[in-house]
Amino acid sequence: MTEPLPQPAFRAPWSSEILSWSVARGRLLLRRGETKSTTVELQRCASGRLRHSYPVSARDIEVRLVDPGGSAELTTALRAVVAAIRDAEPQCRKVVYAVESGGSKQGRVGTLATIAAAEAAGFRYVVDVDVADHELSLLVSEPDWVTAVDIDLDHVPGS
Repeated sequence: MTEPLPQPAFRAPWSSEILSWSVARGRLLLRRGETKSTTVELQRCASGRLRHSYPVSARDIEVRLVDPGGSAELTTALRAVVAAIRDAEPQCRKVVYAVESGGSKQGRVGTLATIAAAEAAGFRYVVDVDVADHELSLLVSEPDWVTAVDIDLDHVPGS
């Protein structure tokens, strides 16, 4: 069973308006102040297009941004979305942003710029996957508690 998708609350200067919401998927209009806006789609990875692409966790969330503007706007919007997801869903292990691979030279340049913008927002590239009729590069943002490593190799946990 899929965990219900929480509705994120955004920190100022961001605000949002719910366009549609269900247990596993939501769409909202994200605004920065009075001028900038983009549509954000959130979906549980376990019930979405990525469910067979990697070892998904029940609380992983895929983020899609519809026409976010340029690279700087994409970076800023992704940072705001990740912060809101972390506040609403503290047990989320991965926020996933999938970038479509471009077939042409111009498409590859756009893909590289999009990946660079996501990396500037704190995402890291993980893997390329095929889903239905798309080739995607998956990038993830993970909280510190997921990536923390105990470097004391002489200590066995629980002993």
